Amino acid sequence: MKKLPYLLLGIAFACASPKSDQETFSGDLRDSLFKKETAVSDSATQALPKLEKTLLAQGLVDIQAVSPGIHVELKYSTEDNFFEKDVYGDHVRGYLQPVAAAMLAKAQEALQSEYPNLSLLVYDGVRPISVQQVLWDDLDKPDSIKPLYVSDPKIGGLHNFGVAVDLTVMDLKTGKPLDMGTPFDFFGYPAYPDRELQMLAEKKITKAQVANREILRKVMKGAGFTGIGSEWWHFNAFSRKEAGEKFNLVN
Repeated sequence: MKKLPYLLLGIAFACASPKSDQETFSGDLRDSLFKKETAVSDSATQALPKLEKTLLAQGLVDIQAVSPGIHVELKYSTEDNFFEKDVYGDHVRGYLQPVAAAMLAKAQEALQSEYPNLSLLVYDGVRPISVQQVLWDDLDKPDSIKPLYVSDPKIGGLHNFGVAVDLTVMDLKTGKPLDMGTPFDFFGYPAYPDRELQMLAEKKITKAQVANREILRKVMKGAGFTGIGSEWWHFNAFSRKEAGEKFNLVN
């Protein structure tokens, strides 16, 4: 009990310490932590592939940084695509405009709320104009019909603005995508949402495959995306007009 006055005196002395000293200590600590965080961030950025550094510099975000549960398998970083060509090289992560990534995170949340064993699986996000040009040049079709397969890089499509995403739904238990009736990048009526009734009648696709597509469509549309009539895997966060007004083409 005799030590109590000294303890109180010590506390009183600490509380009476000049505020500026406390602020200085707090500020020094904060600055030190900021420098460490910045160094780690800079180091991580330096380790990224060149294309990813370019995307970050243009304001795009890593989809998995926004929603870690989303799976990404960039088909254009493999030869498993319509062009049978790897155009991304060591770039293997998916990027979108921040608002589109937030919408995608909302879709993932809705999907897992209803189907905890399922997850979105992204096949492609932003596609820089430089990559679009490679696809355009390598497509063995007359220029007049090339736009049926790939956007003209002189104009740019929604992938080139970073507001379109190609994706499917995967089963977390098996690690495999759900059966959607056709592979990604399949150019033919069985892949057309607009032709599903006809394809069902012709037995080119099944009701179970359409039901799987409906799962994807439901969560994507609920998050504000719109689909297109010719690709079950493609969804847009904005119209072409809105994208041109809000964003720049990604280089």
